[in-house]
Amino acid sequence: MYSPEEYDKFKIRVLKYVLYKKRTESEVRFKFSENAGKILDDIIEYLKEEKYIDDKRYTEKFANECIALKNLSIKELRYNLYRKGISKEIADEYITKNKEMLINYERESARKILEKRQSTEDLEYIKKHLFIKGYMEETIKNL
Repeated sequence: MYSPEEYDKFKIRVLKYVLYKKRTESEVRFKFSENAGKILDDIIEYLKEEKYIDDKRYTEKFANECIALKNLSIKELRYNLYRKGISKEIADEYITKNKEMLINYERESARKILEKRQSTEDLEYIKKHLFIKGYMEETIKNL
């Protein structure tokens, strides 16, 4: 068991980490893995109850950030969510819920990449590049 002082001290460390930048539960567990166990589980449970950690909300914010700033395929977005520690269920739920918007985003991303690279690279090379990056065949064919 742990003392109340130990708990409070550790909770403050974890809270500072979470408040500095929104984090997923997985990121918190990885960062404080040396203290893994009951104390970390209790603190994470507290942070979830108080909405300091919310993987669903994090998924939406992260995806919206990617959409606003990057040109990604849906597959790349899913991979980035997994890399952040978002569970397959949460990532798939977000993608399914926003499928139409994400398809339009992917088409627009592919079009932007095509416009940017068209002057220096041939169309087949660009299409191959998009395919490797995980763009849907339908998106690539419609370029």
